[in-house]
Amino acid sequence: MQQAHLGNMAENPIRVTMIPWSAFGHLIPFFKLSIALAKAGVHVSFISTPKNIQRLPKIPSTLSHLVHFVELPLPSLDNDILPEGAEATLDIPFEKHEYLKAAYDKLQDAVKQFVANQLPDWIICDFNPHWVVDIAQEFQVKLILFVIISATGATFIGPPGTRTGPLSPESLTAPPEWVTFPSSVAFRKHEAIHFCAGSYKVSSSGVSDFERIIKLHGASKAVLFRSCYEIEGEYLNAFQKLVEKPVIPIGLLPVERQVVDGCSDTIFEWLDKQASKSVVFVGFGSELKLSKDQVFEIAYGLEESQLPFLWALRKPSWESNDEYSLPVGFIERTSNRGSVCKGWIPQLEILAHSSIGGSLFHSGLGSVIENLQFGHTLVVLPFNIDQPLIARFLVEKGLAIEVKRNEDGSFTRNDIAASLRQAMVLEEGKKIRNNTREAAAIVGNLKLHQDHYVAAFVQFLKNGIWKPI
Repeated sequence: MQQAHLGNMAENPIRVTMIPWSAFGHLIPFFKLSIALAKAGVHVSFISTPKNIQRLPKIPSTLSHLVHFVELPLPSLDNDILPEGAEATLDIPFEKHEYLKAAYDKLQDAVKQFVANQLPDWIICDFNPHWVVDIAQEFQVKLILFVIISATGATFIGPPGTRTGPLSPESLTAPPEWVTFPSSVAFRKHEAIHFCAGSYKVSSSGVSDFERIIKLHGASKAVLFRSCYEIEGEYLNAFQKLVEKPVIPIGLLPVERQVVDGCSDTIFEWLDKQASKSVVFVGFGSELKLSKDQVFEIAYGLEESQLPFLWALRKPSWESNDEYSLPVGFIERTSNRGSVCKGWIPQLEILAHSSIGGSLFHSGLGSVIENLQFGHTLVVLPFNIDQPLIARFLVEKGLAIEVKRNEDGSFTRNDIAASLRQAMVLEEGKKIRNNTREAAAIVGNLKLHQDHYVAAFVQFLKNGIWKPI
């Protein structure tokens, strides 16, 4: 009987449509979840624009019959307000993100046509496409909200309706009353002001981010987090107490190491010459646009630390040529122990190298998972959205050192250097180094996240009943 049941499931797989927002910090987790679901036999249609899909990793050949990219051209706006070829947030400055949201909202008709034709069992969507609610209701397709920020951050902010009145900076500088366990997770004042300003801003589409989330959260049958009880259990349980629908951790979605082709041999030749666990990887992702002062302070901090480093530096928007992106003489003064790489690099494969021992980064959730997967010591310098909340959580758990900032949010080279040395070589950082290496056994446990968390979620997709793990 069991074999017959499995055979029937293989013939009639669960069909899921993914609708992520056009930012790679969202596209990548949706893609990773798509691959994880396909491994469990779920048929996935992944909707995005052509250029975004071209920039995603390739679907493994063994799963190509289960994951299908659906390319929908991004509609244009009047007056060519978006640059030609701009389809994701990394293609444009922050102040133009609202126009990308307006263009993205015009995908509604194409998405509706796709759903009408395919009639999937479930739609898993991001915070942005509030209009998916109407589509799902019209065609009686069940909807799930995949929350890209951390469970810790979402619990701190609270689901829609939890906080009375609008968010205010003052209300975000201390843990809320529903966090009943000891916690130091909160925004600092300058972070809270920035967060509130972004949450309620009505874009050119006429809808604020907060309004989008309220509508999608209210209509969803469940809320997903890229999380696990072993790491964020208290916060997951706290969030569940606040909502009357399943809160489902889908695991951390770590990825298997891949073989690197010959395009980056020089990086790995350099790494091969370094001592084990001695190198600091420095990277702030493709989305974050650092100012000249910030880049220079990081550079001087690396120089002052006297530690080996590999810096993945995205070309700054203010740079006129390579000479001006770093302090004069920096490359020459650090060439015996440091390497600066511009352009694309195979970050996951670099982090997997035995010479990497720590990482200086923005504490974004995806990067936290990638670093802890390999047991690296974390030095966090958060900037926006939930990064500050993740940073406080990591410090609270003894997994990171946060770079000290001034009240206005600025930081100095001395604080960069001091944090790096504490994390990498000083006796006072030994406990954190041990903790992160122990955490790798959980974060990098592919079997735990796929066979336990993803499998439990797939069971929910089959019968609509959530049994807490």
